[in-house]
Amino acid sequence: MRTRILPAFFSMTIALLSASPSAANQLLVGTATADITPEGPVALRGQFHLRISKSVETPLSAGVVALESRNGDQSLDAAVMVACDLIAISDDVRRMVREEVAKRVAGLAPAKIFFSGTHTHTAPVLDPGSFVLPKEGVLPIEQYRAFLVARLADAIAKAWNGRAPGSVTWGLGHAVVAYNRRAVYADGSARMYGATNVPEFRGIEGYEDHDVNTLFFWNSEGSLAAVAINVACPSQVVEGRSTINADYWYPVYTALRERYGQDLCILGWCGAAGDQAPRPMFRKAAEARMAKLRGLDAMPELARRIVQAVDDTYAAVKDDRHSSVPLVHHVETVQLPMRLVTEAEYKESKAAQQSAADAIAKDPKAADRSHTAMRWHGRTVERFEAQKDNPNPLHEMELHVVRIGDAVICTNQFELYTDYGIQMKARSKAVQTFVVQLAGPGTYLPTERAVRGGSYSAIVQSNLVGPEGGQVLVDKTVAAIDAVFAPRE
Repeated sequence: MRTRILPAFFSMTIALLSASPSAANQLLVGTATADITPEGPVALRGQFHLRISKSVETPLSAGVVALESRNGDQSLDAAVMVACDLIAISDDVRRMVREEVAKRVAGLAPAKIFFSGTHTHTAPVLDPGSFVLPKEGVLPIEQYRAFLVARLADAIAKAWNGRAPGSVTWGLGHAVVAYNRRAVYADGSARMYGATNVPEFRGIEGYEDHDVNTLFFWNSEGSLAAVAINVACPSQVVEGRSTINADYWYPVYTALRERYGQDLCILGWCGAAGDQAPRPMFRKAAEARMAKLRGLDAMPELARRIVQAVDDTYAAVKDDRHSSVPLVHHVETVQLPMRLVTEAEYKESKAAQQSAADAIAKDPKAADRSHTAMRWHGRTVERFEAQKDNPNPLHEMELHVVRIGDAVICTNQFELYTDYGIQMKARSKAVQTFVVQLAGPGTYLPTERAVRGGSYSAIVQSNLVGPEGGQVLVDKTVAAIDAVFAPRE
């Protein structure tokens, strides 16, 4: 797969915008919420087979928080954070929204806007060509994408134009939401959602991060205007349904707005969670019994835990508000070494690609899974062939690091294994560190341990970047955090 190269002028803009830290001055805050629910049946992203939405179980939304630090009439720095009920954010959507925002807003550098997805598997496909769609009864992907771009651009313009003096604080709570979903066996192999009730089972592969990091923003009247909630778990409770659903984030939105006001803007941020899921791997009978006794199924139960953590944190930090804090937004295009495809992996993918093509030729009506498999393995074949001319390929990723007072936000585009997020948090100079994944198109980025274990998410077909690139990403992110906390000269 060929990676996208940012235009030279954009890279230059990023370099200029990554200048020295801003001084602590007046913080301006603007917020907006956009309804991004499709207006008709759409293809859904998140499975290998085509699903067309049959109904809307919950709306999809996007929260926008616009921040600016000012010293009188001088703008010191800015950040616009957009969180969407989508599986991830495609490069095309990011580019298109920035272009539309530039038409609506003056004085906001496009690179100051970053986007992320909650990773719900019951939201629209954004990339044309992902599936072979029926000719009737489903919105074209381009049509939904145009609708999404307009809604996001309007919301960003509203938040930016509505910014006014405000205040912020940050806090840490905890909730069990994520469970590592990779089982390890006696022979050293691992498997996503593998059986744990067998004699060969030896343990769960990696760590689970139960932090609930929250940023709270107040307006000039002292009312809570927005919260950003960072949970290291994808929203995949109902991932197999053929419906529109924001998953566990929707009951979180509903409960928090009942407590703090219906106009509350909420950003759901998925932390480093490439090897996590909101479902336990063992003690399932005990979990089911407790759910029955509480009268809650999985989504409201997870929402209850998250909301309780946010409420407890709010009670502790609500009087520690800051209207004058350092706001420093560093944007950088990082070069990550790509995972190389071995000859054995190439041959395996080449055979699988041909098998899928044969299945389509034999029965075009049954081309659904075969089409996806052909594309999935075909990308690996292309990578191997490209390595002949470029044996050390690099993948470009847009990295955002935003300091807000003693807290820092750092983004990546991947389904990043949790161990990498833990490294970032442990090495960060910030009092509190928010790791936000899926701020881009999203592919798995596994650990070395996971690659040894194998299985989906850790095999080369699942990855553009492997453990070597993962460590480079950690090191570059930590270096950027160091830079935004460095004293000004």
